[in-house]
Amino acid sequence: MKKIVTLSLMAAALAVAACNTVAGVGRDVQAAGSAVSSAAEDARN
Repeated sequence: MKKIVTLSLMAAALAVAACNTVAGVGRDVQAAGSAVSSAAEDARN
């Protein structure tokens, strides 16, 4: 579980660094949050 969270945070950091607009940051953060939520749901089941 820690590995999934770490990888998700790293992906989010890269996505935020790559985007050029505030709207882009919002989409990237939302995508990262969805990935973490999905991973947590998978781990729970």
